[in-house]
Amino acid sequence: MNNYLEFNFKIFPPQPWNEILMAELIEIGFDSFTEEHDGILGYIQKDLFNENQLKEINLFKNDEVKISYKYQEMPNINWNEEWEKNFSPINVENEVSIRAEFHENQNLPHEIIIQPKMSFGTGHHATTYLMIQQMLDLDFQNKAVLDMGCGTSVLAIFAKQKGAGKTVAIDIDEWSVENSVENAERNGVELEVSQGTAENLGKEKFDIILANINRNILISDIPTYVSVLNDGG
Repeated sequence: MNNYLEFNFKIFPPQPWNEILMAELIEIGFDSFTEEHDGILGYIQKDLFNENQLKEINLFKNDEVKISYKYQEMPNINWNEEWEKNFSPINVENEVSIRAEFHENQNLPHEIIIQPKMSFGTGHHATTYLMIQQMLDLDFQNKAVLDMGCGTSVLAIFAKQKGAGKTVAIDIDEWSVENSVENAERNGVELEVSQGTAENLGKEKFDIILANINRNILISDIPTYVSVLNDGG
């Protein structure tokens, strides 16, 4: 299980700098955020954090905004309990509903029911939401799909709902793998779920590769993804 650091960034004035800071933090490995009235909370895997990279962020050198921060390692809490207390259904373009079992059906064309454990990717995170938006316009019918860094496997499940053929979901985190298996069963789709990284990809080819992961890791792994992508994929 990957431990996370929680950063509390105080930003004055908050707008428009909250979103600008989030964009710069994504570049150095932060993968989820919560926006607050006076700044943002940002989260990054402990083993990916480099404080020198953080201090070099351009926004810290901008005289138009004042930013301070403190951080802590996140305690081992019951994520299911915390999530249930705070999670609300998500509506993507009136096409996709992401909800828990205890939420009412929103009667949208696509419905994804999840129950996350210690994994990220519920749809509330900006990158997950944007990925689903992009997927709305893609043709998945009978396509071989890879969801790398699958988290809750929301993207893989949505791909199957859009008619994808064989769909492989991979994550480095054991909790994510277990959760993906459960979420696939919960949504009545068949996924091939395994624990690993791009290094574990063999010679199997894919038509579509979904990789909602850290930017630096993504760039490093691009040659591998190219090698397993079908022509025209």
